[in-house]
Amino acid sequence: MRKTFKDWVIATRPWSFPASTMPALVTISYVFYVNKIAPMHVNWMFGILAFFGAVIFQASGNLISDFFDFKYGVDRKESFGSSRMLVENVFLPKTILTFGWILLIIGCVLGLILAFNSSYNLLWIGAIGVLSTLFYYKLKYVALGDLTIMIVYGLLIALGTYLVMTGTLEWRVLLIGSSLGFLIVNILHANNMRDIRDDRSANIKTQAMILGIKNSILQYILLGIGAYLLIITLVILEILHPLCLIVLLSLPLLVKNIKEIRTAKIDKPKNIKDMDGKSAQLVIVFSLLLIISNFVAGFIVGS
Repeated sequence: MRKTFKDWVIATRPWSFPASTMPALVTISYVFYVNKIAPMHVNWMFGILAFFGAVIFQASGNLISDFFDFKYGVDRKESFGSSRMLVENVFLPKTILTFGWILLIIGCVLGLILAFNSSYNLLWIGAIGVLSTLFYYKLKYVALGDLTIMIVYGLLIALGTYLVMTGTLEWRVLLIGSSLGFLIVNILHANNMRDIRDDRSANIKTQAMILGIKNSILQYILLGIGAYLLIITLVILEILHPLCLIVLLSLPLLVKNIKEIRTAKIDKPKNIKDMDGKSAQLVIVFSLLLIISNFVAGFIVGS
């Protein structure tokens, strides 16, 4: 069957890209704000390249993970999740794996270019990213998926983006990235809560399976609330401008998600079949509010 451009795009799971794009964009907006307070040399083009690099690595990870999930029976026609490109026989498994490897190589080349032109510290950040991309499926199968997502999407993307733009490692950006990381982890966590029954049949073990439904719901709630409490704390510590409190406008979305996630049942995955998508929507809204507030705050302090 002839493949369309749309098929190739869907195979990368573009609806999941807020996990990588939002941390990069929030960091770029924070650099803008910090630069207005204490002017420094900023390479905005490197920030844009870091943004695309993060997306390329995530797309690669999605493809490689889908290949192994299909190979080991985690993704089946009756299960939820994935791009469905393999379970619906749109692509051959080796095609998806090759596509993933090609994107990974492109991401590595881009990362090396940025490292050689900004800071060699990007090499160890990138190395962790590459290993996480290649072996995420293994980590996910032994209940380390949530931790991996937090490290890569909550910490490393923010740290790496700030590094290539300014040439420095900044600890404060880790705290800002963590607020997003909590919400991004909830995307995976909601997915794993929904799939407990199917994952058990595939003989893998996710954190949601270990915690059980009640404790998994509690983790989702704590991570969601923690994201907002962290932003409030950063404003109090004057790491973020008070305008950043406008992220609280997205709080009703979290409340709505919590109400739905509390209906989760192992034997009724359809109750929360769209919670990963709704959790991703919260990441987008939360991030956009933070991005806007950083840029506006930058103009205010710089005027």
